[in-house]
Amino acid sequence: MGHNLIYVTAPNRGAALKIGRALVEQRLAACANVVDGATSVYWWDNRMQEDREAILIAKTRSDLVSAVVARVKELHEYSCPCVVALPIVEGNQAFLDWIDAETVHREE
Repeated sequence: MGHNLIYVTAPNRGAALKIGRALVEQRLAACANVVDGATSVYWWDNRMQEDREAILIAKTRSDLVSAVVARVKELHEYSCPCVVALPIVEGNQAFLDWIDAETVHREE
């Protein structure tokens, strides 16, 4: 079974926590970390922008990535949120097993 980190930017800590809590409560992610105080520099509306944001990193199984992305898009206030999946190539097997145990298992 594969695993992924889901990287999301949000306008502030509260918004990131709201999304992270929903993902964990619904067992789409085993854990969500919120890192506040990021500075993002990006193009939007044909001009360069610079804003403070919060970063959300969620840990999940690869087979749940589509559901996680869909749920983040439902909850997010941005019209085009950054929500991307990064594969976990290797890691502490006990931690990866914990991700498996703490996320929802859908019937095949």
